[in-house]
Amino acid sequence: MSVPAPRRTVPGPPARRPGGQHRARRVTVTLAALGLVAATAAAAPPAPDAPTGCGELVRGQLCLRGPAGSDGTYTAGYRRHDPAGPGEIVVRLGYQRKNDRITAFPGWFGTRRTQGGAVVLSGRVEMLADECIRGVMQRAETIYVTKWTCS
Repeated sequence: MSVPAPRRTVPGPPARRPGGQHRARRVTVTLAALGLVAATAAAAPPAPDAPTGCGELVRGQLCLRGPAGSDGTYTAGYRRHDPAGPGEIVVRLGYQRKNDRITAFPGWFGTRRTQGGAVVLSGRVEMLADECIRGVMQRAETIYVTKWTCS
């Protein structure tokens, strides 16, 4: 019994790596997704100068977020423009409500020292549908407020 001699063939193109087409497809899909995200970001409207429920102060921004005109959890926050400014400060954060008859005294969420130039406190507020609300901050003897937000 004789064994045939091995065939000699002309060298051809190198063998394809397994998954080569899969990798190319993944790159194409990724690039298409990035293009879609970039197009969406370019078409989005610009952010407002002052977010709703916020007020610009000399050294920072005071905001109050919550379901204006209804009961719910409201969050008051203060953020300094320059967190590396002259040390941390102690502030008292809260809210004030009003309707067409009366403006209520402030209600306080508490007092806390800023950390990294920011502080956030929240609490439950009971409101009537015809009431407006605004954020209030007290530092030492000075009171700061945001604009009124109504439903």
